[in-house]
Amino acid sequence: MLNQRSSLLRLFGVALTVTALCACSDSSDRPSAPPVPEYLPIANPDVSLPPDEGSINLLAQNFDLGDVGYQQSEYFLEGNASAFTNLSELMRDGLWEAEPGEQAAYKTRIVVYRPIEPADFSGTVIMEWLNVTAGFETPPSWGTGQLEMRRGGAVWIGVSAQLIGIEGNENGLLPLHLKAVNPARYGSLSHPGDSFSYDIFSQVAQAVREPVGIDPLGGLVTERIIAYGESQSAGRLTTYVNAVHPLYNTFDGYMIHSRGGGSSSLAQEPQVSIPTPEAPQVRTDLNVPVMTFATETDVVFLGYAAARQPDTDMIRTWEVAGTAHGDIYTFVTGRDDTVGDPVFASVIEENSVLGFISCEKPINNGPHHYVFNTAVRALDEWVSTGTLPPTSPRLEINDDGSDYIYDELGNARGGIRTPYVDTPSAILRGEPNSGASFCRLFGTTSLFSAEQMATLYVDESGFVDAVTESTNAALEAGFLLPEDADAITTWAPQQWRRQTDEAP
Repeated sequence: MLNQRSSLLRLFGVALTVTALCACSDSSDRPSAPPVPEYLPIANPDVSLPPDEGSINLLAQNFDLGDVGYQQSEYFLEGNASAFTNLSELMRDGLWEAEPGEQAAYKTRIVVYRPIEPADFSGTVIMEWLNVTAGFETPPSWGTGQLEMRRGGAVWIGVSAQLIGIEGNENGLLPLHLKAVNPARYGSLSHPGDSFSYDIFSQVAQAVREPVGIDPLGGLVTERIIAYGESQSAGRLTTYVNAVHPLYNTFDGYMIHSRGGGSSSLAQEPQVSIPTPEAPQVRTDLNVPVMTFATETDVVFLGYAAARQPDTDMIRTWEVAGTAHGDIYTFVTGRDDTVGDPVFASVIEENSVLGFISCEKPINNGPHHYVFNTAVRALDEWVSTGTLPPTSPRLEINDDGSDYIYDELGNARGGIRTPYVDTPSAILRGEPNSGASFCRLFGTTSLFSAEQMATLYVDESGFVDAVTESTNAALEAGFLLPEDADAITTWAPQQWRRQTDEAP
């Protein structure tokens, strides 16, 4: 039944509604129903195995995937991809018209994480547009939500969609792009430029959905493919949703994770540049679900507030209090999170990301990963069954849009509430940090003193009771998962003891 629903959405889209309305009249002079949309075919790339030279390059996790029931593989894909041109002015409403244009040859790679046991596969493929802001590829949506992705039995695929991931650039944080790390393995890769990245991403989905020759999923049957992209990749997904999805109906859903106010150009040099408007919204005539997940950093500092739009049956936006664009879990501690141990609910002060980014203030260590886990599951259920995710309150912003409105303890008001901000042990903000360049995206953490904790909660029992109550409220509201809620309440006594010097 679920497969039938997904197939119908993909085949008929929004035209089903139009056809049904027209069919209600038998008037002979009424115009005939409009035709079902005819989507353009997606080219199927050639899939091959990489040279047996060294190991797969992707900074994703510290643990062995085999220890958690997953296996890792890598494939090269090559073919001819199209750039796109616009047919009319690109307006803020996102209702963009585009068409494929110039073609160029490419050869790229994908990394696939899939369950070892086929029976553990849920049918969901999560396809992440790897982020290249650092001058090399990172998988921040996997880094934030990998625990729930694995718990749900999804296949995760990281796509090298952009030029920088392969060739690097002079402003890279470290020389970790593919050809620098392992030229023997990756030297044959070739990217014609980011104007072609949208079609490359589409062709990867085609190779997964309708494999010819080598199957990247090793025989697993795909029921739905959901596209993910974080930060700069979220900007590219926004453009993809508005301009490219209507042409191909490529994906069954989208997670636009931590976008700012803008979106990526439809085309860029050396092609004729086609910039997109400031603060574009997601188009409202979609036939598949789109979830936007926003942190405090995204809404004010990165300007997403200007792109806010009402929720619909196909659009949901979650804004989460106490969170930052990048945080300690995504880039440091979460790399060791194999089973959701309660220790990952801890709030700590840490200034450094893996020793090569150091910030002046401790980096945000808020509830980003727990609420994102919930979003991962909610989007999967939305795509699979049509069950709508809960509606998120919006974060409260001052009149000139320059900052949040804060509560008496210093945390932002509004947005999705969790015990991290409703019964806090710290001030958790998405404001710009200082230090290395990326610190501006990492927010801040300021732990309460032992005296503050005692004033707020009196003793350990008072703190644990308060955390349990607010955790249950977030669980009931649909913004925490039961297994993560258990981890938070289980850790609460340890959090109290560490902050009040009562730890054994």
